[in-house]
Amino acid sequence: MSRSLAYFTDLALRRHEGSKVTASSGCTVIRSPQNPTFWWGNFLLMPAPPLPGDLERWEALFAQHHPGAAHRTFGVDTPGREAGDTAPFLDAGYQVYRDTVLTAQRTRTPHRLNTDATFRPLATDADWISAHALRMAVNAVDPDGHAEEGYREFSTLKLASYRRAQAAGHGAMLGAFDEAGTMLCGLGIFDAGEGVARYQSVETHPDARSRGLAGTLVHAAAQWAQAHLGTHTLVIVADPGYHAQRLYESVGFTPTEVQLAFQKRPAVN
Repeated sequence: MSRSLAYFTDLALRRHEGSKVTASSGCTVIRSPQNPTFWWGNFLLMPAPPLPGDLERWEALFAQHHPGAAHRTFGVDTPGREAGDTAPFLDAGYQVYRDTVLTAQRTRTPHRLNTDATFRPLATDADWISAHALRMAVNAVDPDGHAEEGYREFSTLKLASYRRAQAAGHGAMLGAFDEAGTMLCGLGIFDAGEGVARYQSVETHPDARSRGLAGTLVHAAAQWAQAHLGTHTLVIVADPGYHAQRLYESVGFTPTEVQLAFQKRPAVN
């Protein structure tokens, strides 16, 4: 089986952020000591979908490589939607994700082009503070949002990782800013090698939606990556049940693969 384009780009970005990626026990181990509560920075990547009877072995491997972690997260390094023997995982409280991996050689101007905001990479401390405020505002209204304090710590560390990767020349966080310098929409785009760039964390403030900001920023980020990273393949991942996939397709992205994942959230005390 060929490798997953989604996980190829995921692992490249984790390395840019300072994560450790190692091969061990028939799988790939991803550790993010710089952000220990980042579930998808601390996971195991399976080489193939799980077989019957595999759950106990995979959970034991996870506990071995991530001792003390309250979550359980597994990726599957294949490009198709067949997830193997999912029943034991579902019975044990896991969610099974089949996200859409979309690619484009270039994007096209969105039908709803926003000309009111300023679209640019983050540059100042104030920009990064505004980016954090945006993430907290989005999490507060997300029906699948995380507890505020835990998410505040995670997002602070996550943005710090993005900032280091940007400073090292691996890509950039870009934002749509209003006249007062408030970030209304944001995303990251980072080089994954082999001429491939991956989008990250496309988010729009709840009070600034339906203005064409996200589509315009996705298009602007593609142009930035081609000019600054030499990108010829753009990769973005979307939940097929959410409207974002339609937005990405409207600016030129095409569904290419499926990203498979198993996730079990920490137990709520």
